Amino acid sequence: MKPRVLTILGATGTIGVNTLDVVARHPDRFKVFALSGATQVERMVEQIRTHRPRFAVMSEPAAAAALRDRVTAESLAVEVLEGATALAEVSIAPEVDTVMAAIVGAAGLPATLAAAQAGKRILLANKETLVVSGQLFMDAVAASGAELLPIDSEHNAIFQALPRDFDGDFQRAGVRALWLTASGGPFRTLSAEAIAAATPAQAVAHPNWVMGRKISVDSASLMNKGLEVIEARWLFNARPEQIKVVVHPQSIVHSMVEYADGSVIAQMGTPDMRTPIAYALGFPERIDAGVSGLELMGRQLTFEAPDTARFPCLQLAFDALAAGGNAAAVLNAANEVAVARFLDGVVPFPAIAASIAHALDTLAGGPAATLDDLLETDRQARRVAGAYLETCA
Repeated sequence: MKPRVLTILGATGTIGVNTLDVVARHPDRFKVFALSGATQVERMVEQIRTHRPRFAVMSEPAAAAALRDRVTAESLAVEVLEGATALAEVSIAPEVDTVMAAIVGAAGLPATLAAAQAGKRILLANKETLVVSGQLFMDAVAASGAELLPIDSEHNAIFQALPRDFDGDFQRAGVRALWLTASGGPFRTLSAEAIAAATPAQAVAHPNWVMGRKISVDSASLMNKGLEVIEARWLFNARPEQIKVVVHPQSIVHSMVEYADGSVIAQMGTPDMRTPIAYALGFPERIDAGVSGLELMGRQLTFEAPDTARFPCLQLAFDALAAGGNAAAVLNAANEVAVARFLDGVVPFPAIAASIAHALDTLAGGPAATLDDLLETDRQARRVAGAYLETCA
């Protein structure tokens, strides 16, 4: 069997590290062509030593310079590249058939879109790609014949629970609704007053999942679930009213599909990102992910409705989805800016939702037909959100 040749965008982040863990378990199945990172030079050096890629791309020039020094000092057989153009180049290279898109934030959009236009198999962990450019991205996938496999545990669960031949036609497949489960994050049981006073350390202390800092804050605000709602709309051709959110604190049921006959099919498992990663890497086969088996004996599984009064970001995401156009791009950019300011200790937690609402009120309704339109929206939303946050500091 010919091995799949991989480019892993965001290799030094949590998804990238887990992807390489699965890849290392199957050396006959996978070959690493390129790895990318932002600033984590030491981790990239370790990954180069272990996986021997042909290229290593650092998005930050200073990190690329530092990596070149290390590569030269250790005589490692890898070419170091830098910047957004290089990310796209290693994603569309003819040798590559599979791209793991795991760069956090809108920064991952251009390279992922390039991979879609080139007809690659895309393992999509960068939810912002679909949030910002849903129609544009899905059109590129359809035009090129690219294969799109979701990595988010929730969308991967839905993908597993849908019929294998599902083509986006809910009626023909007998699908009534998609149910996205949310852990509720670290603030699920806190009062509004306690949430308002929360610190960055509290926000990143997720009770179930090991994730990066930005996505951990998104989980605490439920924006992560809001972004997933928008992503599900594009992945599965779902109308907003066909997407439901339920809080499931145990993170055992990863999501569900409700059918017209009353059946609900759920995908369950230990909360470990290697499961959806392995499912996508091996698809349509199932391969070992190194994940421990699910122990259900003695466990209780509970479900509750999300509280959009304490967690307004979820409703803001539904509002942006309903508005259409550039609204989701505004939502995403404003959120990225606000989360960064919160993590830096500059603004309080409630400023995240407030700044997003302000940016939507200011900018939603603009053009979203081209990548340039969306990138301009992203720039404007960052500026508007940043100015608003100055008043919250």
